Amino acid sequence: MKAVVLAGGYATRLWPVTRHRPKMFLPVGDTTVIDRIFEELESDDRFDEVFVSTNERFAEDFESYIADSDFEKLTLTVEDTTEEDEKFGVVGALAQLVDRENVDDDLLVVAGDNLISFDISEFVDFFEAKDSPTLAAYDVGSHERAKSYGLVELDGDEVVDFQEKPENPKSTLVSIACYAFPRETVPDLHTYLEEGQNPDEPGWFLQWLQARQSVHAFTFDDAWFDIGTPESYLEAVAWTLDGESVVSDDAVVENTTIGENVHVMAGAELVNSSVDNSIIFPDATLRDCDVRDSIIDEKTRLENIDFSGALIGAHTTISNGR
Repeated sequence: MKAVVLAGGYATRLWPVTRHRPKMFLPVGDTTVIDRIFEELESDDRFDEVFVSTNERFAEDFESYIADSDFEKLTLTVEDTTEEDEKFGVVGALAQLVDRENVDDDLLVVAGDNLISFDISEFVDFFEAKDSPTLAAYDVGSHERAKSYGLVELDGDEVVDFQEKPENPKSTLVSIACYAFPRETVPDLHTYLEEGQNPDEPGWFLQWLQARQSVHAFTFDDAWFDIGTPESYLEAVAWTLDGESVVSDDAVVENTTIGENVHVMAGAELVNSSVDNSIIFPDATLRDCDVRDSIIDEKTRLENIDFSGALIGAHTTISNGR
């Protein structure tokens, strides 16, 4: 079985923090989301190769990452794009990858920015038992939020209706970016595109596929985070830390209150400050600051600042002198 980990997004909603780094490398607790996925795929003997699908802009980042890692199954595969408006869409990129890498096997596709609470091996067990295209489904608990995803209607565990980004969702059960396709279904990616269908979101492909054959849904509870916005990133970190905080041994913390769900990384310096539900990247400096619900990138210097809900890019200096 092959796996594709999608890591080609430009994460513009997380700029400037992700302008020059893949969002999959953002820390979540003591690891990253994509590390969690790679570790699961590495330990599952059913997978003999894991394709890391990214774009030209971040290709060197992933080349270095793979070279320095202990993972043995990873193969980098690169889309011919460097900007958001050049993207082929997820389905288009998948079809190109299948051709480029000569994929002729059962295929797992999972987004590299998905923090999921189930084991991927459980999902694959379910897929193998059903022997049909399979998606993972999660109840987001909000009709408004469901508008942004593919809505799934089930009869037992079989999908009987699939609507991509409906204006008026009938339920709150949505498909997340974790799919498995039997070997014989993989060529349907090309059939779908040849018919002129939407190449952007895999949900459109699942909707098209479900109208033609049986598709099953693996439902799960607990947690799922699509790390695409500052809010969802902070929520993922808070769920992972569960009220605790992580402060690097190489950080300097003086006369500073560290609240819940705070991650302070190596080389950061916090003096006479208060920090809560925030991420402080390496070598950032906070002096006389009150920071809440914020992401402070590396080598940033903040003085005499009260921040809430801030997203501060690297090498930024902000001082409210007094």
